[in-house]
Amino acid sequence: MSRYLERAEHTTRLLDVNLTLMLDESAISSDHRWQRVVQALGKPKRIRWNGDPYELARTLTFDVEHKSSVLSCIIRARENSRHVREQISTEQWHRLNSLYLEVTRPEFQSVMHAEALQGNSETPAAFLQQVMEAVHQFQGVTDSTMSHGEGWHFIQVGRYLERASATAMLIEAYHEDLWANPDQLPEGNEYLEWMGLLRSATAFEAYCKVYTADITPERILEFLLLDDEFPHSLRFSIDSVQNALQAIQRNSGKSRAEELNRIAGRLSAKLGFASVDEILSGDVIGYLRSIQRECQAIHETIYHLYVDYPIQTALAG
Repeated sequence: MSRYLERAEHTTRLLDVNLTLMLDESAISSDHRWQRVVQALGKPKRIRWNGDPYELARTLTFDVEHKSSVLSCIIRARENSRHVREQISTEQWHRLNSLYLEVTRPEFQSVMHAEALQGNSETPAAFLQQVMEAVHQFQGVTDSTMSHGEGWHFIQVGRYLERASATAMLIEAYHEDLWANPDQLPEGNEYLEWMGLLRSATAFEAYCKVYTADITPERILEFLLLDDEFPHSLRFSIDSVQNALQAIQRNSGKSRAEELNRIAGRLSAKLGFASVDEILSGDVIGYLRSIQRECQAIHETIYHLYVDYPIQTALAG
């Protein structure tokens, strides 16, 4: 549930930012920008850039045949929340169910589809804002109305594990433009693209508070990777995953979770003791992909340990 909601929010934010960037002139072509969006979303199966940004936005938003679409994520999050209805608060259920009922109304989708085909950018933007606000409200309601026990900690694991993977893929998608050629001077309105990356991670204002308005690729990488106070940075996300996993182990008494804590601890240390100069002097793509692999290893270990385990193992534990 938590991962699907985080994925829906991330996708809507990427679409919203890049639809807005279309209003400004940029040295980066529209084709390149939207191909980068697809890459940042992990190159979902059967999603292709065909030259029409509104059609791509519609597909990534409403097409339930694609598991990665925003609507598919909301449907799956609601279905998963229904299975754990007795473990979440009434307020959580109402917020998520209201979002589901709103976005699955046939008349709502038909209007949105027609507006998108006509190139009306305001209507998709209104929908994207609605989804982002609803997910933020769900997160706030979760923290305010749910006991901060094992279930709450699993929600944190899902949220931050999904966020860490998404941020790593986002940075990788921008690598060729920002960090592959460090000696290249910025051209024209390239700063718009740098701001677009920061806004794609809800990081622009937070970045400016740390570095003022001096936007450089090196500092962007340092902030999104290594800042320990910003909620969308990789370091903050992985630290949050590790803290939640340790709390789950204390609450559940799982004696077999050492491997899980070892993977999460190793990844946390990898980010906690790194420097941006070391990362830039090495293989940036390799570094980011190793983080994605370890996030996947954490996911698989959690699933094996807490979800899909043999009954004999459960009885023995």
